[in-house]
Amino acid sequence: MTSNSDDYLSEIKWNKDGLVAAIAQDHKSGQVLMQAWMNRQALQLTIAEQQAVYWSRSRQTLWRKGETSGHRQKLHELRLDCDGDAVLLSVEQLGGIACHTGRKSCFYKRFSAGNWAEVDPILKDPQQIYK
Repeated sequence: MTSNSDDYLSEIKWNKDGLVAAIAQDHKSGQVLMQAWMNRQALQLTIAEQQAVYWSRSRQTLWRKGETSGHRQKLHELRLDCDGDAVLLSVEQLGGIACHTGRKSCFYKRFSAGNWAEVDPILKDPQQIYK
């Protein structure tokens, strides 16, 4: 999965902030775990380290998924969509929790009868994850 040059970066349609949407999906079940953002360096590090590295828009810095919680994402496969404006990471979610709320997936709210309802359980109290 490594490249000798950065030519692959030119195929990506980076947004005005130099970012691309990154979707993490469980490599076995196909469940979408989360959506985050990557800049060029985050994508390069993800490929080099074979674990998910994202760009935090709020902190304006790189962050390795799980660096605080221990719930890292081991990269199995990386894909680029047809428009070149999103990447899909097929990952092994170590610890089984991707969301900072303590859930398996960040997509735990379902729209029903005009409202968003929380339908997936908290697997671990975030207070215990982020001491």
